[in-house]
Amino acid sequence: MFGFLICTTPSDEFLDLKNDSAARDLYEEKFLTVVWCLMYQPFPKMRWTIRIWNLLATGLVSLCLAMESSDNNWGGLYPRESESREMRSLDGLWNFRLAPLQDPDQGFREEWFAQPLDMTGPVISMAVPSSYNDVTQDKTLRDHIGWAWYDRTFFVPTRWQTDKKRVVLRLGSAHYRSIIYLNGKLLTSHEGGHLPIMADMTTNLVYGKENRITVAINNTLTPETIPQGSIVYTNYPTMYPPGYFIQTYNFDFTNYAGLHRPVYIYTTPQTYVDDILISTDIDGTNGIIKYSIQHVSTLTGRRQAKGVLCSIKLLNKTGVHVASGVGCQGTIVVTNAQLWWPYLMSQDPGYLYTLLVMVSDAEGNLDVYPQKVGIRTLGWNSTTLTINNKPVYLRGCGKHEDADILGRGVIYPLIVKDFSLLKWLGANSFRTSHYPYAEEIMDMADKEGIMVIDESPAVGLSGFGEVLMKKHISVMKELIRRDKNRPSVIMWSVANEPESKQLASKDYFRAIVSATKSADSSRPVTGTIKHFSRKEHAVVNFDVIMVNRFFSWYINIGHLELIKQQTVKDVSEWHLLHNKPVMISEYGADSLAGFHMDPTWAWTEEYQAALMVQNFEAFDILRAKGYFVGEMIWNFADFSTPQGNFRAGRNRKGVFTRNRQPKMAAHVLRCRYHQLANVTLADNQNAFCYGSVLSDVMLN
Repeated sequence: MFGFLICTTPSDEFLDLKNDSAARDLYEEKFLTVVWCLMYQPFPKMRWTIRIWNLLATGLVSLCLAMESSDNNWGGLYPRESESREMRSLDGLWNFRLAPLQDPDQGFREEWFAQPLDMTGPVISMAVPSSYNDVTQDKTLRDHIGWAWYDRTFFVPTRWQTDKKRVVLRLGSAHYRSIIYLNGKLLTSHEGGHLPIMADMTTNLVYGKENRITVAINNTLTPETIPQGSIVYTNYPTMYPPGYFIQTYNFDFTNYAGLHRPVYIYTTPQTYVDDILISTDIDGTNGIIKYSIQHVSTLTGRRQAKGVLCSIKLLNKTGVHVASGVGCQGTIVVTNAQLWWPYLMSQDPGYLYTLLVMVSDAEGNLDVYPQKVGIRTLGWNSTTLTINNKPVYLRGCGKHEDADILGRGVIYPLIVKDFSLLKWLGANSFRTSHYPYAEEIMDMADKEGIMVIDESPAVGLSGFGEVLMKKHISVMKELIRRDKNRPSVIMWSVANEPESKQLASKDYFRAIVSATKSADSSRPVTGTIKHFSRKEHAVVNFDVIMVNRFFSWYINIGHLELIKQQTVKDVSEWHLLHNKPVMISEYGADSLAGFHMDPTWAWTEEYQAALMVQNFEAFDILRAKGYFVGEMIWNFADFSTPQGNFRAGRNRKGVFTRNRQPKMAAHVLRCRYHQLANVTLADNQNAFCYGSVLSDVMLN
């Protein structure tokens, strides 16, 4: 839940004073102050108040809220229809308005949740799912920091009441902090974007009449949120208006906000499947599926109530019944099992069975939930990753949930397009940089046989305090509970580029990794590192080392001839120090599509491709050493970033443009990945395949 916000003044490390002379001058004259808002969570289910105190130029600014709530940290099983479950989508056009920047508490003070939003003042239509930032021509909306309000109405069938159905609301994601009301009454709240929010709405519904759902979302980030940010207030009244502030971030991508993922209402019987835990193994040609079913009865208010019966039925890809089981826990053996294999490791990658999970009680309630299952094993040691006891080499991409107009909103055509492009490249994997991706994307990864490094939203962390640690552990548990059964998920990434030069990061990540392994010990735990091996403290806790390296871009730009030597030396040191598998999780260079120069020059398509070729040669040397387990280009596609004088509108390291058109780099990468997979390209793109001749041409 929310707690008290206490604001203090930190050191200057949160201001970019080195590269911004104007900010440095202001800071040195004490015209700028950074305010830290530290979120404490004293007791669950307590009445709480939030106040933001700005004691600088504007005197007192406060946001006061009063409610009883506890944050919801279990988003529930993904809504799926079955014999016992119905679903209705609430996607579409919602009413929308912003709270004033200088009066953020207005919506709570005036109780906008207690009436239709269009009765509180002017509203606009807002698409759900989408980020609200880029869908209008309004700069204020694009750059808004603070509370945004949504509402819409809907009906539910009266037969749901007659049939005594339990009715559930589920939001796929609301970034960052959300409070949800139904018919003017508090339903639930949640802190953190990217993960689902579930609430039982049965008792608050009205049948035969219109219902109204209201969602308030706040995108403000602080040093105690995940990810982190800071609010910078000014104290220079002749240069800035009263109360002026900006939001800064510890990361280089747009902090899109809104209802990013589908919103559903669905039904279950009064006794229902609450969660399912699946683990798989192989024994010769047999597949082994171990399962554990958690059930809840609203009749008794108890979990795992006595008298509830569980059973399962396993169907193959074509719907043929192949195995059964009885009991809420058990093991089934699948003879001549079809294994889940990554793309290009099998003629039928991504093979999925359907486990029909059924629970019933003495009152005649029967719930059926279809759970997809991929039978595979996962292994790792000091040098190797294995799938089904075969070594696997990751060839993939770092990505973002990012597109024109949509921002981070989920849309199926884009999902299909992105996976089509991944397979066109010959990629077998991606990392969910730098936050958990939509379940619709993860479903596609399971189905297509694309391996996933599942990453938390802990990007650019620093400070490493106790409050942050507890929040980080909670996020990891929430992520693992959502994605634990996915065969595509092969690693948990606990962070991207933390400030792990800080000694406190060692104990901090020891605790994070320990909690992650307690939640799921079946997968290796990793994180990406930007620092060099002898100045870093977090990696000692990881099972696999992921390194982000931008030689000849952020370091020695223009000097492509240095990449091979620097990369081989750097990666070799990581393995020498820690005796763990190592992979490159980011490398690359920005390029402007259509910008060409010969000889190569930074920002050209030629330079980006040439830089990749030099990295490939280093990777081949490292692969021969036996402990280098993968390479992931940064990035799959160009993506939106905050405005800055070193970004031409966005980060342009994509091998595809933001609208998914290939640059020269995409063709070069395609050749590389198919060669690694021992697959011969049958089309005319072989001209882009690199070799000694092409490498020499690009270097000169």
